[in-house]
Amino acid sequence: MLGRRNASIQPHPTPDAEMEREIHPTLQQIVNLKLVESGEKERLKELLVERLVECGWKDEMKALCREFAKKKGRDTVTVHELVKVITPKGRGGFCTDSVRAEMLQRIRSFLASTT
Repeated sequence: MLGRRNASIQPHPTPDAEMEREIHPTLQQIVNLKLVESGEKERLKELLVERLVECGWKDEMKALCREFAKKKGRDTVTVHELVKVITPKGRGGFCTDSVRAEMLQRIRSFLASTT
């Protein structure tokens, strides 16, 4: 496995690389800035919470947390352990796919209207 680098080890950015990022922001940074400046990011967050509540995702995540805490013992469970257990389950499923698709479509529409 010569030549392969450990994915978790990344070199520290050089001052030149940091300056380059400040001068030339990434597309993601530009989109995020437009969303924040317009107030659209906050509206999208509110809509996301609403959609996840509507489809039962939030209740499902609460139930998973309660179940895990009951098994592990409420006094010994940590937030880190809860996150590790529920994150894969929280990201999957039909509900989150449909919500994700709606959010992406709204972001695309927003970007199309601002150009």
